[in-house]
Amino acid sequence: MHTILLTLLVIVSISLIVVVLLQSGKSAGLSGAISGGAEQLFGKQKARGLDLVLHRITVVLGVLFFVLAIAVAYFV
Repeated sequence: MHTILLTLLVIVSISLIVVVLLQSGKSAGLSGAISGGAEQLFGKQKARGLDLVLHRITVVLGVLFFVLAIAVAYFV
């Protein structure tokens, strides 16, 4: 049981790293810092498409990571 959980934990960890690296940044350097307020006010429709899917996958993988880490610690 410990080996299966540890293998799943490694797979979830690697996939979480990949999904986080695939996400785009919140600001694009200095221009993002200057126009960040206007984008936040008028850019409500930005969180659609690939960014939304990657965000949801990140949340699910994060929860799985913590559950598996607690399970591995419990079974040791």
